Amino acid sequence: MNEGRPTSHSRVTLSRIMTAVDVNLYGTVHGGVLMKFVDDVAGAAAARHSGGTAVTAAIDEILFLEPVRVGDLVHAYAQVNWTGSTSMEVGVKLSAERWDVVAAEPLTVATAYLVFVAVDVAGHPRNVPPVVPENADDERRFREALIRREHRLARRAAIQKARAEQD
Repeated sequence: MNEGRPTSHSRVTLSRIMTAVDVNLYGTVHGGVLMKFVDDVAGAAAARHSGGTAVTAAIDEILFLEPVRVGDLVHAYAQVNWTGSTSMEVGVKLSAERWDVVAAEPLTVATAYLVFVAVDVAGHPRNVPPVVPENADDERRFREALIRREHRLARRAAIQKARAEQD
């Protein structure tokens, strides 16, 4: 499984119309509903790239940029940005088409970065093929994913060090 897969192999798009069931007390779509949608599309991209089951290991970042309303048609776009030996970073963008506004372009409403680990039937990590960036944008995403990974690892090490010093 040393042969890489192009970024385009992992790309997934899901779409759904937001309904009254998705609304919070403020009349907009609940952040948790959007987070599940993000996790669903990211999981599909990770499974597609890895060729099997992949589980969410971390949500590195999620930014809610605009409120989503009942009736909005929300599109979730995901792709694998970076791969390690068993883990992958998946980038997600949510965009919304307002049901009551005719607009040329959908509005970006959220972005997120998640880390997935490929697992076998026993739940143990398994190797994933490397991702092969196909263009300058994919290359940028790959480099930025490395920065996020370095920050995650440094934060984890700093927390472990602080806990050890307390004991």
